[in-house]
Amino acid sequence: MPVNDRERDLKTLRNLIGEAQLVISTTDLPQGRTSRAVKLLDSALALTDDLLALPSSAVSLGQRGGQKTAKRGSEYFRQIAAKRKTKAGGRPRREK
Repeated sequence: MPVNDRERDLKTLRNLIGEAQLVISTTDLPQGRTSRAVKLLDSALALTDDLLALPSSAVSLGQRGGQKTAKRGSEYFRQIAAKRKTKAGGRPRREK
């Protein structure tokens, strides 16, 4: 079962490429174009399989997110929340 929209879209793309490969392989095109088209579709299937095997970018970003949050500390987030309550908005200015 697909986990997210990206994975679902990639699986759909893979199915479409596979179906196109099946259609092309059963027809005979002039000048040897059938074999070239089948090779290209094989490459496209391999690429989609590789993309499906990669973790999503959110997973890789999430691994760093906790480290950055811990580095800022709780006081930083208290200041942000206080500004939100007073409708001052924005991030605090960087101290040089």
